[in-house]
Amino acid sequence: MKLSEYARKIGMSYVTVHKMFKNKQIEGAYQLPTGTIIVPEQKIEKESKEEMTVIYTRVSSSENRSNLDSQADRLSKFCEANGWIVNEIIKECASGLNDKRPKLIKLFQERKATRIVVEHKDRLTRFGFNFIETLYPECKIIVVNDVEDSESDLMQDFISLVTCFCVRLYGQRRSRRKTERIIEELRKDD
Repeated sequence: MKLSEYARKIGMSYVTVHKMFKNKQIEGAYQLPTGTIIVPEQKIEKESKEEMTVIYTRVSSSENRSNLDSQADRLSKFCEANGWIVNEIIKECASGLNDKRPKLIKLFQERKATRIVVEHKDRLTRFGFNFIETLYPECKIIVVNDVEDSESDLMQDFISLVTCFCVRLYGQRRSRRKTERIIEELRKDD
């Protein structure tokens, strides 16, 4: 079957499916000397499984909570442009460095999603992105703003690490100041 027909059957745009072919993501697909791309029939049966697209948005602090809506809006438009129906939008306010993200954990435990769409890799996780892809192979993780070269990726990891430690350090200071204020108020009451 032709690539255009395959795209229609699985409910994706031709451009997206063509990119998948170029990236060798369509198993068994091949190109004829005429340029026509053929996808084997058995591949379609695997792909015809019910699609479930989930948008995952995350911000590190409650001060940036308004950014959750704008992330979700941008990702919804991206999904719409690709012809994907969004089944769920998950918005979470938590650090990307720890595992205390109940909504994300629930998403992974349920294993219903066939596609998770995030704006940047670090919205899903700061580190261990490849582990997630490996441990949840039945789900395609789509990163809208993916870093192209490894040097930029490495610099982004470094910046994320420094940012994380700074946030934790300032958070501890803020917590210490809050505790000092509480003690001061208790002393005033006595």
